[in-house]
Amino acid sequence: MKRKGKHPDKALTAVAVRQAKTPGRHADGNGLYLEVDTSGAKRWTLRVMVKGRRRDIGLGGVTLVSLSEAREKALAYRKIAREGGDPLLEKRKAQGTIPTFTEAAEKVHAEHAPGWKNEKHAAQWLTTLKTYAYPEIGELPINAIDTPMLLRVLSPIWLAKPETARRLRQRLGTVFDWAKAAGYREGDNPIEGVERGLPKNNKLKEHHAALPYGEVPAFVTAMRSIDAGLPVRLGFEFLILTAARTGEVIGATWDEIDLAEKVWTVPAARMKAKRAHRVPLSERCMEILGEAKRLGNDGYIFPGRSEKPLSNMAFLMVLRRMEINVTAHGFRSAFRDWAAEATNHSREVCEMALAHTVENKVEAAYRRGDLFEKRRQLMTDWTAFVGVIKPDAAPASMPE
Repeated sequence: MKRKGKHPDKALTAVAVRQAKTPGRHADGNGLYLEVDTSGAKRWTLRVMVKGRRRDIGLGGVTLVSLSEAREKALAYRKIAREGGDPLLEKRKAQGTIPTFTEAAEKVHAEHAPGWKNEKHAAQWLTTLKTYAYPEIGELPINAIDTPMLLRVLSPIWLAKPETARRLRQRLGTVFDWAKAAGYREGDNPIEGVERGLPKNNKLKEHHAALPYGEVPAFVTAMRSIDAGLPVRLGFEFLILTAARTGEVIGATWDEIDLAEKVWTVPAARMKAKRAHRVPLSERCMEILGEAKRLGNDGYIFPGRSEKPLSNMAFLMVLRRMEINVTAHGFRSAFRDWAAEATNHSREVCEMALAHTVENKVEAAYRRGDLFEKRRQLMTDWTAFVGVIKPDAAPASMPE
């Protein structure tokens, strides 16, 4: 029989707390622990289940928090957890440590920036939030911001600047996802319902302008003679024949090329889907590499000034000079249309040639190969269609 006023399973006393020297955790009961560091420092920790997840909550050092006070705090936090709340969030509220949106955004930016492809993207990510979100919600606590507030942020640019609005919406969502994971918010991400209050924006679904695939052969022929510098002309043709993205081509280096196997392997860090991608190289692509090799650059295949990569505007300037209102990215669309309408190559082979992510999770889980040999035939057919070489052309030789 338990005596009135006594707590069951009590393992610690005030004297035991003062005398505790053995490093490690010393249990008091009901998830409350005295933690002793190797340095001799002592602190209280409460281990509690919060919405099905185990959480460890610091209650303070023994020099400031007595055993009885630690038990009182632990009891209060356990009660919050039993009622479906988050005691860690309540603790931060009480301490006034909930960050503002500005503080949260800059924390997210600092944590994510090392993984981004370039400094320009890292800078743009934060600049978008500074320009459009900070004036409206920057000084508000991250847990006090709701969907109507985000509606006010996005409304002024939703139709006027659709691409900027799309990026802003995505970046806002990232900040609020982080805030929930860090324990500063509860419930759904407030960005999820915001589009229901915004007008329908068809511009967000527009695709990159592209040439009809039937006009690509004439374009390549004309482009090969334009006064744009040899690295630009070679790089643009290489982009078209490999159906690659601009960033993948201008950032290509010689160590990514296997000349013997006629394969270009783009590392995961430079791919949109963050997975390495093997590209089979047609004979014309090998010729292009042979011409590029004579430029004498040992780093980038298509060098710009001072041995740096070409500007990501280089191909766009060619199109403007030729007065053709399409984008370099649009040649991927032309390739895809040609493959679907003029060949019998399977959809899976065509999509994999474009390094598209498999959206069906079940299909993605079972797909292991990359259909490489089938893709090699596809790219050979594409090169033959573009017409810069014949299908039975002799293999190109590389300069020593």
